[in-house]
Amino acid sequence: MSKLTTKQIVEEVKADYNARRFARMNLEAQWQLNINFMMGNQYSYIASNNSIRQDEKQYFWQEKEVFNHIAPVIETRISKICSNTPSVTVIPATTEEADIESAKLSKEILSSVSNRLNLLDIEKTATTWSEICGTAFYKVVWNTNSGKMVAMDESGNSIREGDVQIEVISPFEIFPDNLSCERIEDVKSLIHARAVDVDVVKSEWNVDVSPEEVHAFTLDSSYKGLGGLGYDAHINKVANVELNNHCVVIERYVRPSKRYPNGRLTIVAGDKLLFDGELPYVNDELNQRTFPFVKQISNYLPGSFFGVSVVDRLIPVQRAYNAVRNRKHEYFNRAVMNVLAVEDGSVDTDALELEGLSPGKVLVYRQGSKIPEIIENPENTINFDAEEERLLDEFKAISGVSDLMTDSYAQYATMSAVALELLAEQDISRLSTAIDSTKLAVKIVAKYILRLYKQFAVIPRLLKINGENNSIQMYYWDKNEISSDDVVFDTSTDNTESLAQKRTMLLDLIREGLMFDQDGKFSPSTRKKCLDLLGFGMWENTVDLVSLHINRAKEENMQIEKTNIEVLPIDDHQIHIDEHTAYILGGDIKSKNNQKVIIEKLLAHIDEHKKSLRLNKENKEKGE
Repeated sequence: MSKLTTKQIVEEVKADYNARRFARMNLEAQWQLNINFMMGNQYSYIASNNSIRQDEKQYFWQEKEVFNHIAPVIETRISKICSNTPSVTVIPATTEEADIESAKLSKEILSSVSNRLNLLDIEKTATTWSEICGTAFYKVVWNTNSGKMVAMDESGNSIREGDVQIEVISPFEIFPDNLSCERIEDVKSLIHARAVDVDVVKSEWNVDVSPEEVHAFTLDSSYKGLGGLGYDAHINKVANVELNNHCVVIERYVRPSKRYPNGRLTIVAGDKLLFDGELPYVNDELNQRTFPFVKQISNYLPGSFFGVSVVDRLIPVQRAYNAVRNRKHEYFNRAVMNVLAVEDGSVDTDALELEGLSPGKVLVYRQGSKIPEIIENPENTINFDAEEERLLDEFKAISGVSDLMTDSYAQYATMSAVALELLAEQDISRLSTAIDSTKLAVKIVAKYILRLYKQFAVIPRLLKINGENNSIQMYYWDKNEISSDDVVFDTSTDNTESLAQKRTMLLDLIREGLMFDQDGKFSPSTRKKCLDLLGFGMWENTVDLVSLHINRAKEENMQIEKTNIEVLPIDDHQIHIDEHTAYILGGDIKSKNNQKVIIEKLLAHIDEHKKSLRLNKENKEKGE
């Protein structure tokens, strides 16, 4: 088989991109309509050519306002989904101490990346796209121009260590080869097409590309087709604008096959070939090369690559709701202002039309003509209020967002904590599809991060780790120290229970006496933990003193392996005894090689604290 020329490769990639774009034009039109309805442009519709058109006012008196219920529904869903995504941790590959330490390092790496890139904000952006359009994508790549500078080349340019970069990609930029595949793993090739400034193309690939006609969506607030009798209103809408000095960069990713054992990545811009080679990232479960994309959806649509948004289902309800509210206001206008029947020539109609019927107005009519009269409105047989309430209930039924999520009704104050918890669980269960998809996406992103470091972190890197007692530890690591990418969710940080629920549970436990010691009193450490959870951790100086004793006891646990620790007269012996005992019974000591020696030293140290504690009690009793 003859090898294709550069020109043929460019033409083939562009033809493939245009074919995929044409195949999903109807999907893009629906996404644009969803965005318009989210922003309030709810008198728009999809024309036969898949363009978005506006429905104009037919009469000057027509009430045409927007009563947007889609936006708060989507905002509530986004908040609930993001607040129910727990943090991740890493499971060791084996029970060996080296693998246990490697898993701890991997968790710290993920925590460091999360803080550096603000993954919570990235997750919220992706969830916003998935909730409005049905689908969003994370692109996890390696940026060679990121990270700390390690050297300078011959030209004086800085050479950096490189670092992970995560981008949120809208569904408008992703084009699979088969729209019927439900998973990214099932498609053979994927195109990521985006608008890029030609100067950026020049700086990244050192290739001169001519600008071309590129269109993008932007926010436009100039549309004034709304309002009512006597006033105009404007709304935001999605407008199609042409970008200057831009071109479309097309990245086509092909999955590994017999023909391409390591896959293929072809990047085209304009009529230039920017790159053509194998897939750059070894990020598959089996250490193979695959696509750097992670998909997140709102709701599954069987037999479709893209998910479906709840906005699709809410649009008819929103249109009906706007119609009911506007017709209701038009009826009120007629009831207040009425319609006047005037015989031709009996009055000055120009003055009457200009001035109207003001209170106390003297209406002069021609002698012998019919007196102008107000036409009575027929009795309203339509129950606007009932239809409005029915549509509001339909919003809740379709969206899965209930009053408990959005409102703070007084009726809930009389309900028991168990009943409220059951209602909250019901609300979460209705969002389970979107929450589960978000969790899975976060987990895969975390795996991709570790695999990129495993592939590219060839030089030692400095990592700051929060150690015991709020100390900062400096740790140097490289790719060889990452032995596991088995990412799971950290159930200890699962925040499905709110802070208020945890505080209520704590107060119930205290009320039942389950937090007291054998003497029926609070131990200092238990008292401190309870005050911390209730939000009074720094309430009084005695609590600060307890914290200092706890921190000192933890330091002694770490140091006793190398040195003998002296019991000081100022020690709070009971706190030290509790902390040393907890360390012996805990899991951290099991990873120590000389576990037996450490336990013997700690037991002897605990005996000294007990002796001092007994001596203090005896002296106190003698003093009394």
